[in-house]
Amino acid sequence: MTQQQNHEKEELSNKRRFSFRLNFFFFSSFIIFSIIIIRLAVLQFVEGPELAQQESGSVTKNIPLLPVRGSILDSTGEVKLAYSEPIQSLYITLYKNYSKPTDGSVNPNHEEALEMAERLAEVFEKYKDPDAETLTAADIEKAMDLNYRQTHGYTPRLIKSNLSEKEIAYFLQHKKEFPGVSVIEETVRKYDEDTVAVQAIGYLKTFKTSKTLEKYKQIDETNKDQTEPGLVYSELESVGVDGLEMQYQDELRGKAGYSQIPINPLNLPEEGTVIQAPEKGKDIVSTINKDIQVETEQAIMDQLDWLHRNPVSGKLHPNATTGYAVAMEVDTGNIVAMASMPDYDPNDEWDYDKIKYIYRNGTTESYPPDDSRRRMESTVLLGSTIKPLSVLIGLKEGLFSTNTAYQDVGYALFGRDDSRVRNSQNHVYGLLFPDTAIKHSSNAFMVDMVGEKLYNKFGSKGIDIWDQHMKEFGLGVETGVDLPREFKGQIEYKNEKETALSRLAFASFGQQGKYTTMQLAQYTTMLANKGKRLEPHLVKEIRDSEGNVVKKIEPKVLNEVDFADEYWNTVHRGMSTNVDMAFSGFPYDFARKTGTSQQDIFYNGTKNRIDNGVFIAFAPRNNPKLAVAVVIPEGGFGSSSAAPIARKIFDAYDKVYGLDGVPKGNPQDPEEISQNE
Repeated sequence: MTQQQNHEKEELSNKRRFSFRLNFFFFSSFIIFSIIIIRLAVLQFVEGPELAQQESGSVTKNIPLLPVRGSILDSTGEVKLAYSEPIQSLYITLYKNYSKPTDGSVNPNHEEALEMAERLAEVFEKYKDPDAETLTAADIEKAMDLNYRQTHGYTPRLIKSNLSEKEIAYFLQHKKEFPGVSVIEETVRKYDEDTVAVQAIGYLKTFKTSKTLEKYKQIDETNKDQTEPGLVYSELESVGVDGLEMQYQDELRGKAGYSQIPINPLNLPEEGTVIQAPEKGKDIVSTINKDIQVETEQAIMDQLDWLHRNPVSGKLHPNATTGYAVAMEVDTGNIVAMASMPDYDPNDEWDYDKIKYIYRNGTTESYPPDDSRRRMESTVLLGSTIKPLSVLIGLKEGLFSTNTAYQDVGYALFGRDDSRVRNSQNHVYGLLFPDTAIKHSSNAFMVDMVGEKLYNKFGSKGIDIWDQHMKEFGLGVETGVDLPREFKGQIEYKNEKETALSRLAFASFGQQGKYTTMQLAQYTTMLANKGKRLEPHLVKEIRDSEGNVVKKIEPKVLNEVDFADEYWNTVHRGMSTNVDMAFSGFPYDFARKTGTSQQDIFYNGTKNRIDNGVFIAFAPRNNPKLAVAVVIPEGGFGSSSAAPIARKIFDAYDKVYGLDGVPKGNPQDPEEISQNE
């Protein structure tokens, strides 16, 4: 084959390869363009509507509508101690750009908004209630937030709350004259006008100002990631920050509603808002009975007044300005009354300076009633009310028996330096037994037979033995009551600056531990039911918005102690302190113990020794129904300061429920009886 023929064959081969590549290129291009065309068709005709909907949803904002808070009812389920009252409020939504230009030009919309503010002010002035404050055009302009300094353009602005009936009627009739203005129903929190257990019920603040509390701090952190609009908290929403309002915040709140507002590229709302109404919160049925609570509160205030005017043990008690009481059912743990007096009216405008010493709950917290610390804290030493437990400990630890005799000479000596503890008023009681030592409140018996013997048997570990028993009876631990910020007490017998013997000696008659009135009531209940530490609670059931019970709070035993029945009987017999003046004519046999705890306080560099009145009791003695604890700081002897209050609480309970199970009610008026006949 010649060279020319070879060249021709190679050229032909190259042409064929080029033709193949060219055909492959065109074929590939055809396939690619076909795929693109098909995909465009799918996007337009199949996925187009869905994508359009997604695009629309991407510019829809959810604006929370405040939830309707549930009520807090008294034990009858009828009396509302806290409730949400509907009010009408005026809001405006900015559907235009009403902002004032920063370059000095004129925005007609801004001028229109200013004109609307003037007209709104005129309407408010003409139709407002006589006692309502004047709302000026400047106030309204500020509330409108035309330059979007406070919030987004699509967020409705609150202009005025609690509209009068005339204002409501006017704006409903002239809605078209005020673009973006709407009347919306909201609620305002109200409380029983008789100020029933206000420190236990608690109060509300805005979510914005409550984020220092751990509960709302956590909610705030998860708010932005919350996918369910009803669980989103708005900044101006009212939330519970104390008492039952806080403890049952989740149940009472319900769910927020929301407005789904379409937003344009200018971040302004458009027509087509969809509204989801709020879900009303649940109602809380409290264990507090209004009648018993009101009687308890009045009894404390009457007794404080009496102590200011009548000398006890030769002197008046002008510094007795506060009082605390808790009444707890022995079988259920229900708190039927708890009073921290004086109290305040939660329906009044919040004035911290006015109520700062009384707004907290002194039955569960410890705090000084004033800044000078001249007055006592609400948590005090128990004094002689600890003696029933002191004797129980002595019996349980084998320090003596129920029939051990003791010769009381009026004082006890202990330690190397013969430290001396005297009986109150230097009384010498002579021959005593464990029960009569409680009855006569012998300090000497407690020191010699409990404190010193506990040390002799266990050495410094006697402190741990004492501490174990205290905590088993709820002293020095939380009671479990359904209220926030419960105080555990101040355990002073653990202070190692003093000898173990000294601490045990003073603890044995009530001078080494400060506890709340709630702890004292739980301890008294445990004495009454012979060893079951019941969890105190202020709520007995939770109802939905239709009135159906969704949860019942059942009695709960936190722990039990195992003491011989003869020990309990000895202590019950001993709880017979003389309080005849306060309980004259009381129709039931009842167990009781008075206490007068002495404490030193310093004021202007001077040490002052004061007496706190303390009293515990349960009735009836053999079939206990109710346990009561009362504390009157700086009230003097418990028999004269605290016992009269307890008597009135027992009487009130007897009327409503009956200490024997038969409610006594109020005797009918003779005239009413004759009319019925």
